[in-house]
Amino acid sequence: MSEFTLPSYDTGRRWRFDWILPALFQPRRGFATIAAADSAVWQTPILILALTGLVRTLVAGSLRAAAAASGEMQFPQGWEWYTPEQQAQFQQAMSATSGPVFTYLLPAIMALLGVYLGWLILGWILHLILTMLGGRNSSQQALNVVAWALLPFALRDVVRIAAMWSSGQLLTDLGLSGFAPALDNNWGIYLAALLVYVDVYLIWHILLLGVGVRSGDNLGGPKAWTAVLITVLGLYALRALPALAAAQFSGLTVIRPFF
Repeated sequence: MSEFTLPSYDTGRRWRFDWILPALFQPRRGFATIAAADSAVWQTPILILALTGLVRTLVAGSLRAAAAASGEMQFPQGWEWYTPEQQAQFQQAMSATSGPVFTYLLPAIMALLGVYLGWLILGWILHLILTMLGGRNSSQQALNVVAWALLPFALRDVVRIAAMWSSGQLLTDLGLSGFAPALDNNWGIYLAALLVYVDVYLIWHILLLGVGVRSGDNLGGPKAWTAVLITVLGLYALRALPALAAAQFSGLTVIRPFF
């Protein structure tokens, strides 16, 4: 495999697109430079994630609008385990939220907020756990490492955009959700929602995060990997809770919005 040249850290530069390939494919070299930076170098990966997330959301919105116009409906993960009452309630909700605000605007805003807030929360929690385990790096260094370790998700967005664009259909059974056991209860819905996030890009992200933490902190391997796994797995366990909450509150009456 050819060597990528990683320029030395320059405090006068904000955008570092030449760090992308080394960070992804030569992480030991790439994250050694990233972790050594004591100022903000997170702008490039966050911009890329925001752009790919925005494009993915808009492509999915156009497909949803076309499906709604033709009378089709995209069902959520675990749909087959919903009760008839829950299915009817979901269909009512979809009919009430088929306008452009719910199809394009709100998903785009949520995608951008998800990138920014997700990065901040992951970085702060990781820094807190590392500090509790004896780490001495700053929160800025942790945020830099986390931002660059999120780049595999931008590649996942590109793959999903290409798949939706070429097929003209929304993606279903994301991640390992297709392997969820057919349990007719809340646990089945939660497990299916959790497995949506489990794929090769998540594993790639965890590996990059572990390499980045080890490159920039004085902790040994076991403590560094423990902090990474606790942070990532804990946050993804929480991300699957909204699907369970939606199933619990699916019996509420839906009032048609004004959009």
